Amino acid sequence: MATQLSGPPVQISAERQIVAFSLGSELYGVDISKVREIIPSQKIVRVPRAPEFVEGIINLRGRVIPVLDLRKHFGLPRSQSAEDQRIILVEDEYDSIGVVVDAVSSVMQIPVDSIEPPAQVIVGPDVEYIEGIAKVDDDLIVLVDLTKIISDAEKRTLKEAKNP
Repeated sequence: MATQLSGPPVQISAERQIVAFSLGSELYGVDISKVREIIPSQKIVRVPRAPEFVEGIINLRGRVIPVLDLRKHFGLPRSQSAEDQRIILVEDEYDSIGVVVDAVSSVMQIPVDSIEPPAQVIVGPDVEYIEGIAKVDDDLIVLVDLTKIISDAEKRTLKEAKNP
């Protein structure tokens, strides 16, 4: 005989796990499934004639990885403090890149129903990397796909910088 449960139906809320990071006073988040690791800032070797947003390359356990400065990519002023600065290593199906951020604050579980699509004002081909805006308490977190943040032309430039 089947057992019947009484009471209100249980609602299971889907969640996304993100790595929250800051650039200045703004909060951003990236899906944890795209993050390979987070490392302290380290010596970055400059690459001649690389685009301005390319900080250079690092050698991480024998792998040469290009590193981008998100502040430069977003047109933000240069950070004065490097104490909390981190490099977030992200991977897509083809390659790995490092992204310099001011600080990584936490790994968060965000209910999917608290994420809104980007406003019509900010969508377009130049910002296809914005996945949505999450409302967490009194904060807004811009969710970005760091693997989409660079264009195909920029990816080719990075490959050339990585293999001079």
